[in-house]
Amino acid sequence: MDATLDAQAPSTTSVRPGAVSTAILITFALSLLLFLFRDGLELMVGSWSRAEYSHGYLIPVIAVFLALQRRRCLAALDLRGSWTGPVVVLLGLLGFTVGSLSTIYTVSQYAFLLCLFGLVLAVIGRAGTAALWTALAYLAFMIPLPNFLYVNLSAQLQLLSSELGVAVIRLFNIPVFLEGNVIDLGVYKLQVAEACSGLRYLFPLMSFGFLAGCLYRGPAWQKILLFLSTIPITILMNSVRIGLIGVFVDRWGIGAAEGFLHLFEGWVIFMACLAVLLVEAAVLLRLGGTRVALRDAFTIELPRLALPALGGGFSWRHQGPLLVSLGLLVAAGLSAGQLASRQEILPEHEPFVLIPTQISDWHGREVPLEAEVLSALKLDDYRNIDFRQAGSGELVNFYVAYYASQRQGASAHSPRSCIPGGGWEISSIRQISLDIPGPDGAPLAVNRVLISKGTVRQLVYYWFQQRGRVITNEYLVKWYILLDAMLKHRTDGAMVRLVTPLREGETQSSGDDRLAGFAAAIYPAFVGFIPE
Repeated sequence: MDATLDAQAPSTTSVRPGAVSTAILITFALSLLLFLFRDGLELMVGSWSRAEYSHGYLIPVIAVFLALQRRRCLAALDLRGSWTGPVVVLLGLLGFTVGSLSTIYTVSQYAFLLCLFGLVLAVIGRAGTAALWTALAYLAFMIPLPNFLYVNLSAQLQLLSSELGVAVIRLFNIPVFLEGNVIDLGVYKLQVAEACSGLRYLFPLMSFGFLAGCLYRGPAWQKILLFLSTIPITILMNSVRIGLIGVFVDRWGIGAAEGFLHLFEGWVIFMACLAVLLVEAAVLLRLGGTRVALRDAFTIELPRLALPALGGGFSWRHQGPLLVSLGLLVAAGLSAGQLASRQEILPEHEPFVLIPTQISDWHGREVPLEAEVLSALKLDDYRNIDFRQAGSGELVNFYVAYYASQRQGASAHSPRSCIPGGGWEISSIRQISLDIPGPDGAPLAVNRVLISKGTVRQLVYYWFQQRGRVITNEYLVKWYILLDAMLKHRTDGAMVRLVTPLREGETQSSGDDRLAGFAAAIYPAFVGFIPE
C-alpha cells in the first residue's frame, strides 16, 4: 500500500508524437469495455443505493485521486506497453463469458476489473501498473458481495453482535436474556435485525482503512494492520451500539430504538469507528518511533490534472499490446452481440395455476406473493399454497418458482440465502433422499434445513429441478446453467420448497414424516409442469 512519492521525479509535462493517437485508442477501448460489461455494471451501480454499499459512488473518484498521487512517480518511468496486458484482457473476457452465461454477475464485475487491469498493462507496462496498483485494487471495494455470502455473513454478525451487545447491557447491571438474535429485557424485546449486523459500517470502514493504509507513512506491516483492524473495530463498535440501545430502551422505553434517534446513534457510532482508526494510526506512529504529528502521517498531495512526461512508448510501433487488447474487445463485443441474439430455447410449460389445491387428504389455499417480492424474484411463474391435512390440521407450505430463462440475471433464489434474511437462524442443513423416484428414477434428493426464530421452529425441504435434473447444490445449479446455455441453448428451471412448522415439543422426526408424506403426494401432481 505504498503511496510515497518520488521527490526527485520531474514534474514537467510533455506530449510526445503518437500520444494523441494513443489517447484516442485508450478512449475507444474504455468505451468498448463499459459497453461490453454494461449489464453487470448497471447492477453494481444499482446496489450502491443500499446503505451497505452507498460508499460505492466515491470509490472511482478516490481511485482516480490515488492514481493522480502517483503522477510524479509515473513521470520518471519509461512507460511502454506490456504483452502481458492482452493476456490479462483475454482472461477477463473469459470471466465475462462465464459470468454472463451462468448469471453470476459478480464474476462479470470482477472480470471488468481484470480487463481494466489488462488495459493498463497494455498501455504503461508492468512498472507503470505497479505504481498504480493501489488505485486499481481500490476499485474492488465498489463491487457488492454475492448475495449468498452477504446473507450468511450478515447472519453470523447478527449473532455475534447480539452476544457482545448483551455483554455490554450486563455491565450496567440490567437483567437480560438472549435467545438467538432476540434480546429480551423483560418488558421489551429487541431483535437484532439484518440492518444491525454491522455490515453498514464494515464495508465503508474497510474501504476507508485501505485508503488510510495507502496514504500512511509507515512500514508495510502497519499499513496492513490499519486495514485489517477495521473488521474488529466494526464488530466491537456495532456491539457497543446494540448494547447502548438496550440500556436506553431499559431506561427510557422503546422509543430509544426507533426513528431519528436510532439513525443518529448509527451515524455517531460510525464516526466513532473512524476516530478509533485514527487513534490506532497515532499509536502505531509512537510504537514505530516516528515523531511526527498525526496530520503529517499521511501522504496527501493535491495533484494537477495534467499528463506526466511519458516515456518513449507512445509511437505506433510501440502500441502493439494496446492494439491487440482493443482487437480482443472488439471481437468480444461482436461475439457478445451474437450471443445475445442467439435464439434461446424457451420450452413450453403448463401454467402453475393448474397445479391442484387438493392433493389426497391435503386441502390448499392460494397465498399470492406481494408485488414487491415478485419484482425482486423476477420469476416467470410460481405457485404458493398453504396445505392443511384433513383431520390433523397439520400445515405444509408448498412453493415452486419457475424461470423460463436464467441467462440474464433472473435465476432461482436459494432458500439458504433467503432464510437468514427473514430473521431465521439455520440450525442444521444436510442432504437427504426421499422414497420418491426423481426424473432419472433415482430417489429424490432434497436439502433438509431446520430453522428457528426464538422458540419457533420450522422444517424446510428444498431442491432445484432444472432441465431434467434434480440438484441440491447451489454451485452445481450455476455450473449446469453455464453448460446447458452453451450446449442446449436452454437455461430454464425451477426451485421447489416445502415448509412445515414444528409445534412446541414436537420432534423433528415427526416433521420429517409429515414433509415426506406430503412430498410423496404432491410430487406426481406438479412435476409434469416443469419441462425436462
